[in-house]
Amino acid sequence: MIGDAPARRPADWAMVAGALVLSLLLIWAITREPLVAAAFAGGLGVLGGLGYVLTRGRPTEAQAEFALPDWSVTVAAIENPDIAIAIIDRAGRLVCANARYETWFGAAHAPPRLPVDEASLERLSRAARSAWRDGRGVTDLVESGIADGGVHRWKAQAERTGRGDDFLVWRFVPILATDPVADLVEHLDGKLGRALDRAGFAAAIVDPDGVIRAASTGFATRALGDMLASPVGQDFVSLLQQEDSDRISWAREGRRGNPLTLYYVPVADPDLPGEPDPDTTPSLMLVVDSGIGLGGGGVEVSAAAPHLEALLGQLPLGLAMADRDGRLLFANAAFLRAAGREGETPPTYPTDLVVREDKGALSDAIRRYGQGPATAGDIAVRLASQPDDPVSLSLAGVRGLGEAAVLLGLTDSSEETRLKRQVAQATKMQAVGQLAGGVAHDFNNVLTAILGTCDLMLLRHTPGDSDYDDIQQIRANSNRAASLTRQLLAFSRQQTLRPEVLQLPDVVAEISQMLKRLIGEKIQFTVTHDRDLGSVRADPSQLGQVIMNLVVNARDAMPRGGNLNLMTKSVTASDVRGMRSEIVPVGDYTALIVEDTGSGIPPENLGKIWEPFYTTKEQGKGTGLGLSTVYGIVKQSGGFIFADSEVGRGTRFTIYLPVHHGAPTSAAVVVAPPPSAWAGGGTILLVEDEDTVRMVAERALARQGYKITTACDGEEGLEAVQSGGQFDLVVSDVVMPSMDGPAMAREIRKLVPDLPVLFMSGYAEEQLRRQIDIENVHFIPKPFSVQQISDKVAAVLAAGR
Repeated sequence: MIGDAPARRPADWAMVAGALVLSLLLIWAITREPLVAAAFAGGLGVLGGLGYVLTRGRPTEAQAEFALPDWSVTVAAIENPDIAIAIIDRAGRLVCANARYETWFGAAHAPPRLPVDEASLERLSRAARSAWRDGRGVTDLVESGIADGGVHRWKAQAERTGRGDDFLVWRFVPILATDPVADLVEHLDGKLGRALDRAGFAAAIVDPDGVIRAASTGFATRALGDMLASPVGQDFVSLLQQEDSDRISWAREGRRGNPLTLYYVPVADPDLPGEPDPDTTPSLMLVVDSGIGLGGGGVEVSAAAPHLEALLGQLPLGLAMADRDGRLLFANAAFLRAAGREGETPPTYPTDLVVREDKGALSDAIRRYGQGPATAGDIAVRLASQPDDPVSLSLAGVRGLGEAAVLLGLTDSSEETRLKRQVAQATKMQAVGQLAGGVAHDFNNVLTAILGTCDLMLLRHTPGDSDYDDIQQIRANSNRAASLTRQLLAFSRQQTLRPEVLQLPDVVAEISQMLKRLIGEKIQFTVTHDRDLGSVRADPSQLGQVIMNLVVNARDAMPRGGNLNLMTKSVTASDVRGMRSEIVPVGDYTALIVEDTGSGIPPENLGKIWEPFYTTKEQGKGTGLGLSTVYGIVKQSGGFIFADSEVGRGTRFTIYLPVHHGAPTSAAVVVAPPPSAWAGGGTILLVEDEDTVRMVAERALARQGYKITTACDGEEGLEAVQSGGQFDLVVSDVVMPSMDGPAMAREIRKLVPDLPVLFMSGYAEEQLRRQIDIENVHFIPKPFSVQQISDKVAAVLAAGR
């Protein structure tokens, strides 16, 4: 269809010549000069000749490079008496089709919308989508549902084509029917017949009129007594005899012969619709001795199957049996319980137990294991009762129980699934805790720089200045952010605790007035304490934070009012044993209980309440760190916390803190001299890898009269001491690249054993002391203000003199 454009037509050249003559007459009318007219005419002649030469045989711009399609040529090209071919465009319109397509489907239907059954329409639609997307789509079966003896089953293929990929070419190839009887006759004379003989089956194909069309060697041997004899053409019934008791045996053997069992299998095309007609359909007759029948061991199948089902029904394993067609024959209670159908009637098909996406795979697996030799295997499926957790379904082909069957095995994995979720949740909480600690540490460096810079600016501004209030606002917001980092550290159990031996009622009494102001007047607040409570060892300020967070959550769950009970209770070791808890070790505890009558927590949310940033409150009304902070503080204090809730009834939080059996001691108080008591100055080595933090600390200490030497990492700080520098104090960050603070401090102590060290860190002091294990070191937590770093340095220097 691609070729050279034709030369210009004579009419085109006539129009050009007329235009030239009119132009010449117009020039003569204007000038009336013969020479001018002659020169103009000569020029037009030259230009016309040149244009003729240049355009001869070339297509004009208006001519298309491709000729318009002639669909009659296309139809002639696709004409095929055996295959239906149709072409559709992007809009799904039928562009052209051959005669076979019109005969089978009609010109009023364009693929994939054809007069076929629903399943075939779905398969055609999938093939069309694949063709438009990938260039080609195929479906192996299209059924029209007609029963007139004509072609009604096809294979279909769609292929994208055209200059702009704007067309689909559909091809429909008929699936020709086969003669199953002829095929079976051929197989019965071959390997199939010999296999049936070895299994004890005498097989014969019998026409509807009772005449034998074909028989295996075993059938000839049992029926005629001679394996070389042929029973073909004989009446099948004449080779058998039936007694008054309906006992059937071989006529040749008489009464001394074994009783026989007959199996009748219609030999019909399985792809034809409807049930086979016994008046027109040949049959495959299988004859077997009842004494050695399919049940084996001399037990008939009809008697063996109920015993087998009763046996499997008593086993604790989840077992079921399906036939080769995918029907569920029976299922024991353990199988239904594992499948989430406890107490229900077994479904018709095993595929009814799984999600829609897995039905096809399970059906194919059952059909595969139900055929051929007995094999076993597993398949991963998702049960409809728990679609999010795949389970392993065992399949095993079973032979010797009558018809071939498939044994299905399913284990109740609900407890295993619950444990997996708990492990995954614990792992996730640990990972999030490590992340929160790292974020808080880095964020503390930023806040230290912001707070220190604000303090330095405030030294140059007084109340009333235009910038004073703005700086104070920045400082206040920074302190709020610092409070948030402390919550993150509490969740990750890395905050600094200062535990004391105390009584829980004393902590409750100190904050009870504040709690009453928090909950308001709509809520009835009750506090009760048990007698003989044991002492606990905890940080009183952090424990107060725990109580306040739980009370605030209870208040938010009761917007219309209710009852809020705060209780303390003594829990003995015998009480813990009675709880049969796998989490709380046996011992004496003091319990703190916060109970409300609010809306409650749905079961699907109860396992998520300890996660950081998880909240069910409206946006802007909660950070999602309240309960995660409570969890971190309780766990760091050696305790346990549990939540029980019922929607519409309320929630109960119970905290178990171990009883401290040692003698009550007051918290150790280190009395440091006031900053003004130290005025001796000194030389300080400041080591900090964050430039902004180092700058703030340097300026803050320099304003107090100290001589400052700075270093950006541990190696540079160690080099300053090794080069002969004399220092009264080393102020260092803990985590630094290359050489960290503790490693630098150990090397410096080898050179100057008594040199005091002050560590700056956002991590917990107790945790750092355990990790560092260096004597005569001090800590200041980040973020700190200018005044705090100055006071701390003065206190350390004063304590060393």
